[in-house]
Amino acid sequence: MKNSFIITGILGATIMVSCVSKKKYTELESNLFKTQTELAATNQEKAELEEKMAIIEARVAEYNNRINSLRSVNDELNSTNASLYSIEGSTIMSKNSKTKMNETLAMVDQEKLAKAKTLEDSVNLAVEYNLKKNITETTEDSDQDDVQIDIDQTVVMISVSDKLLFNTGSYRINSKANPLLQKLAEVINAEPSLQVMIEGHTDPRSISTGVLQDNWDLSVKRATSIVRKLQEDYNVSPEKMIAAGRASYMPIVENDSPENMAINRRTRIVLIPDLDMFFAML
Repeated sequence: MKNSFIITGILGATIMVSCVSKKKYTELESNLFKTQTELAATNQEKAELEEKMAIIEARVAEYNNRINSLRSVNDELNSTNASLYSIEGSTIMSKNSKTKMNETLAMVDQEKLAKAKTLEDSVNLAVEYNLKKNITETTEDSDQDDVQIDIDQTVVMISVSDKLLFNTGSYRINSKANPLLQKLAEVINAEPSLQVMIEGHTDPRSISTGVLQDNWDLSVKRATSIVRKLQEDYNVSPEKMIAAGRASYMPIVENDSPENMAINRRTRIVLIPDLDMFFAML
């Protein structure tokens, strides 16, 4: 009886131990599966990240190649510009034009040249010299003061005294103005993109005729007379020209003497030149 009791206890303990070990085993097996699943997911994420990183690295390499290529192109352009163009401030011109400009500056009044501080100042002096030289030497009975040339930011403003173009109080062009207008037409026609504005200016003395009501009429008719002459006789495209009249309201000097009034009676031709074209033609 005693032995039976002992055997029963041993079997019970064995069964209990066996049950606990199986439960623990199941738990461990579950944890292992979970860990393996998480590991597989982590490996998948790692593979995806490595793939994305490879794509990014390829893009970075491509961008670096492009940057290096652009740097090479930029270096080549800078080298070309250095050999072909002179750049100073906002003024850019070809080396060929600069050579011609320097040839012109050798003939310019040295006092004026001494005041040229920048490349733009030198360009303005050279353009002014060439234009005035060509215009005045082809105009009979002209004086240096009859043609004034001012240049501002590559815009050329040529003011011509009315005695070279018209009789007093008239809008009919003198025949002696033909050489001057022909030279102006050559300049205008040489540059297809050039836009030209012709402005008529008068003195303040009142005028009234059967055709002209006042100085507004006179200034506008003088401008349209020149525009028409350039179009019909010298084949300047009408699309390139603007006719305007300023009457007496934009004087250069005070209208307090006959001499000053003569200065204010003028026609102004405003144009934007191509520097290479100017130096090639003049």
